[in-house]
Amino acid sequence: MVRISKIFPISLLSLLFLISSPSSGQVTEDLQLPELGSITSGTISLQKEYELGRAFLKAFRSQVRTISDPLLQDYLEELIYKLASFSTLKDKRLEIAIVDNKTINAFAVPGGVIGIHNGLLLQAGTEAQLSSVLAHELAHLSQRHFARSVEAQKRNTIPNMAGLLAGIIVAATSGGSAGMAALTAIQAATLQSQLRYSRLHEQEADRVGMQTIVRAEMDPGGAADMFEKMQQASRYASNRPPEFLLSHPVTESRISDARNRARKHPKKMYTDSLRFQLMKARVILHFSGNSKETVSRFRAKLSSGSSQPDADQYGLVLALTANGDFAEAEAKLGSLRKASPMEMSYLIAEAELYIASAKNEQAIQLLDNALSINPGNHPLTMTLADALIKSNQPHRAESLLEKHSSRKPNDPYVWYLLAETHGLAGDIVGVHKARAEFFVLNGVLDRAARQLSYALPLVKGNHLSTSKIKERIKQIKQMELAMKQL
Repeated sequence: MVRISKIFPISLLSLLFLISSPSSGQVTEDLQLPELGSITSGTISLQKEYELGRAFLKAFRSQVRTISDPLLQDYLEELIYKLASFSTLKDKRLEIAIVDNKTINAFAVPGGVIGIHNGLLLQAGTEAQLSSVLAHELAHLSQRHFARSVEAQKRNTIPNMAGLLAGIIVAATSGGSAGMAALTAIQAATLQSQLRYSRLHEQEADRVGMQTIVRAEMDPGGAADMFEKMQQASRYASNRPPEFLLSHPVTESRISDARNRARKHPKKMYTDSLRFQLMKARVILHFSGNSKETVSRFRAKLSSGSSQPDADQYGLVLALTANGDFAEAEAKLGSLRKASPMEMSYLIAEAELYIASAKNEQAIQLLDNALSINPGNHPLTMTLADALIKSNQPHRAESLLEKHSSRKPNDPYVWYLLAETHGLAGDIVGVHKARAEFFVLNGVLDRAARQLSYALPLVKGNHLSTSKIKERIKQIKQMELAMKQL
């Protein structure tokens, strides 16, 4: 699991510029408040929302720590698309960002961007509980709450909205009191008006989200269960802001409403998803910080009669691998693989075990065989690239990732790793081009253009390559210009 931290931050002033400029097509997401929208004029089309969402995502990545775990990403994308297929969402061009944060939170940005704190998996007990949060965020999108907020708040001034969103970003990134100070400096009347409207959105999202859960044949009781977890977590939170500033204010009445809605649906027996429990074990290890203690934790769960023995044994395998106990990890994983030979999580765990124990050729063979059955699979491809790099086969890793970048052009980590493999393979032009795409996806456009300018002298005499690079620089400059046209 790789963290993509705030390595290339843009200034808060620049981010505010993106937020408040109607012509730039840039907007940021409210991480600690219900969706408040941005000040625009006229009706916002679905395409405009899509453009705003992707612009936000670029700025967001430069400000907030995200992670790249291809296996977790694959699971969450699959779950999101499953839920979307049962929702009333019209534009299903979705993209997720996994935020490296222990808190229970998720958010939806107009245009189909879903942000998910990996701490949400840490706190959710079942896939239905996790899905209730994701379905709620999809409901914000399907009901077009962003566009409706804009219409309702179009009389507010840009400085008020920009100031509000600035406080939100500070609060989301620092976790301290600075963001709250920025928020309290905003006119109270404006804030209360925004929140009154957004609470209606929250109620609607609760109702529509549960309809999605029911259509997906998942447990509708998961919503109330998750609300109770949120309420319990908030009781012990330090520096907790007033409830009216929370993105999903949890009250007894809201929990009761969720319970009452769930009771209206026929009672059924629901089986929890093993894949969810496996990903939860993966997140537990990520946050542990101590693989030896995590080994003890999973051993204790298994010895005390685990309710999820396969998931806890998987977690033990991951922790043993991280702790360097390769022989025991291999033995524990063997029984899991034998029982479920097609389970992707176990296959990846075996490959990661081989890589960690310097058995790269075995990992490569395992992953090659798996990719022959499931070509283009994201977790398999990224794990194979890692194995090839560690086995000193950069040219093959380079070829693999070049093809994969066309399948996953909006994944920053694909471009990051491709730049590394280009460097190892001696392709300096490729390094600059891949780094440029990485910077574009992270909203650092000046550095993206600079990388391509470094590549230009290296392709002198190659008319086609020169033309392509110049055209991409032009496109990036146009993006920069749009940001500056307030």
